[in-house]
Amino acid sequence: MAETPGKSNRNIAVIAAVVFVFDQFTKWLVLNLLEKGDEKIIVPGFFKFVHWGNTGAAWSLFRDNNGPLAFVALLAFVALFLTRHHFNSHTLPGQIAFGLIFGGIAGNLTDRLLPGRHAVIDFIYFYMQRRGGGELGFPAFNLADTAICTGVGLIFLITWRNEHSPKPAS
Repeated sequence: MAETPGKSNRNIAVIAAVVFVFDQFTKWLVLNLLEKGDEKIIVPGFFKFVHWGNTGAAWSLFRDNNGPLAFVALLAFVALFLTRHHFNSHTLPGQIAFGLIFGGIAGNLTDRLLPGRHAVIDFIYFYMQRRGGGELGFPAFNLADTAICTGVGLIFLITWRNEHSPKPAS
């Protein structure tokens, strides 16, 4: 069901604000409960909370480029905001998707810009213990990363569904 642009934008903003607040709260907890570089095993051999800073992009690509990546994040935020109407942002699934993405971008951008941080705080780490020692792990991430990935995946599903739905006969 389509909504008015004002209500759609308000819904996106509310979802983004909730994501942003929850993301920043969890990072505040990490900053106050774990020293930088510390790890807290939750499920041995599978999951732990960590306190790692990431000055790069996903999987620490482009490490030590915090400033340029903050600029890219800001550009992405503005570009998505200006083009959101092309992606069904007037429907509830579209609003959820864009709220997740905007809240996630804002959360990680805040980490990059805040004095004392200047790095995205990652703290969720899944891994497997190797028999010979060491770990095989998925890169650490945070709630903002999860929101962004979920939102992008939702946009892909919405777009795919719209492109593959039966078209009315003309």
